[in-house]
Amino acid sequence: MPVKTRKAIAGLYAITDPHWMPEAVFLDKAEAALRGGARILQYRDKGDPWQEHARRRRQAGALRELCTQYGALFVVNDDPDLVRAVQAPALHVGAEDAPLAELRQAFGRDLCIGVSCYASLDKAREAVKAGADYVAFGAFFASPSKPQAPRVDLQVLRKARAELNIPLVAIGGITEDNGGALIAAGADALAVISGVFASEQVEAAARRFAALFDHPRNIPKE
Repeated sequence: MPVKTRKAIAGLYAITDPHWMPEAVFLDKAEAALRGGARILQYRDKGDPWQEHARRRRQAGALRELCTQYGALFVVNDDPDLVRAVQAPALHVGAEDAPLAELRQAFGRDLCIGVSCYASLDKAREAVKAGADYVAFGAFFASPSKPQAPRVDLQVLRKARAELNIPLVAIGGITEDNGGALIAAGADALAVISGVFASEQVEAAARRFAALFDHPRNIPKE
């Protein structure tokens, strides 16, 4: 994939959620996050892709246009068909989802592909070998979106940073207070859902997360 796209995996990585973003305010909240400094915006919607195809395509297409306007990377979560429909530049999948080799054959090298590896360095190594453009680890903290997700130790992120030469994304319960520790441990991007979109002031919340990359806080002592 183009080097400049891989370099785009940095900073605040905002992920949409229909619970915090009902359709009436969906685009307003998404644009507020982009105004606040989100550099990556992922469309994550677990609705039925067949029954809700029109809504999902409409929302994804609108987000792609917004991301183009703000110079941010637009990512579709776990839906290659939607990627094709709206010509999204990036796709995020789970480690057990469609094999990367098949995705590469279908989309070529121009599509940015990220893979969730949870707490597994082995999964991350396999993803890198298969051609992933970035890998994500988490949940690092208690997550409102996935309360049952196993917690990941910061040492996993440190080891990944020392070994892997692709961008690393941290996810799971990230706040303005704990995000700095993840950046210090090696995260290139912080994936945030409720920390941004549950806020009454989405733009201000996004701006505070984005500022962590300039002035990290809570840097862990060795």
